[in-house]
Amino acid sequence: MLSRLYYLVYVFILQLACYLHPKYKSTKSKTYTKNGKPCTITYGSGSISGFFSEDNVKVGDLVVKNQEFIEATREGSLSFVLAKFDGLLGLGFQEISVGNAVPVWYNMVDQGLVSEKVFSFWLNRDTEADVGGEIVFGGVDPAHFKGNHTYVPVTRKGYWQFNMGDIYLDNNSTGFCEQGCAAIMDSGTSLLAGPTTVIAQINHAIGAEGVVSAECKEVVSQYGEMIWDLLVSKVLPRQVCKELGLCVFGQENGIKTVVEKERSSVLCEVCEMAVIWAQTKLKLNETKEKAFEYVNQLCESLPSPAGESMIDCNNIENMPNVTFTIGGKPFSLTPQQYILKTGVGYTETCISGFSAFDLPPPTGPLWILGDVFMGAYHTVFDSGNLQIGIAEAT
Repeated sequence: MLSRLYYLVYVFILQLACYLHPKYKSTKSKTYTKNGKPCTITYGSGSISGFFSEDNVKVGDLVVKNQEFIEATREGSLSFVLAKFDGLLGLGFQEISVGNAVPVWYNMVDQGLVSEKVFSFWLNRDTEADVGGEIVFGGVDPAHFKGNHTYVPVTRKGYWQFNMGDIYLDNNSTGFCEQGCAAIMDSGTSLLAGPTTVIAQINHAIGAEGVVSAECKEVVSQYGEMIWDLLVSKVLPRQVCKELGLCVFGQENGIKTVVEKERSSVLCEVCEMAVIWAQTKLKLNETKEKAFEYVNQLCESLPSPAGESMIDCNNIENMPNVTFTIGGKPFSLTPQQYILKTGVGYTETCISGFSAFDLPPPTGPLWILGDVFMGAYHTVFDSGNLQIGIAEAT
């Protein structure tokens, strides 16, 4: 009886978001075409399931005919229950479209509804403003940017992916992306996400508090001297942890338990982070003692398991700018742009806009420049020339 009750509660939660938001009703549409193919999509903060249908879709003044879309019947996350939006409009490439459905943007272009194969974003970060932002399909609005856009080519069709250069804290290189990093521009991600290694560096620099990593400090304590000696002797950073026997998966002798394998993986990850952090200080000709004092501090700045870190709201003015190199040019975020505030008065809370996100190879490591970045920079998505344009937002 109890299990039956749990099942009913579970089903209710899955369907609650549907009850709390406006719904599409195919029986009221004269242009509806039945499809019925089932589908499921998993997002970072939940999942949905439903089935495909086809109808005309109106976006602003444009009417896209015979657009395939998903009627969601279950939404398994509180994110969808609490959301102020009623649906999601995907603007990625068809290569990652569920069911290989043709995206709305493709149909806008194919049906001659836009004059240019370009859409652009302006996100208004003024929470008191009446207008939250603007998407222009078929061009750009010059009222929302100044100067010229810097364009970079799309390197992989799927998400809007491009190559990004080094990342700086004020004028100091983090050393992580000196040889380039893969990044995507994504309005569907609230924060700015990247590998834990460099997010910990950034969060340390801005005074963010995370979870103390015992494994991180263990690696520094036991292997710090050897890490330093190997780096000084010019061993390639990516080989250091292998030399120490911490990253030799598939070469172990004997049988390891699941717990032992998990621990080995964690030690490998924190070793590789410690190597990058130590290498950064070695390039600055700092002493071994200073370098590992810094590494230990970074261990304490590792983000929480959810990837987010809290900061002191009274210290924002003293935080560094964080600069991303894109198309060979610097794009800086000020503390006022990368710190998110919630609540007022004694309930005010400040959250770092930098979140840890570790995507394994071959897809990763990957940076996601979400709303924290796009709020500061007007962004153009040019599907005709397969490029992304970035200019200072106004």
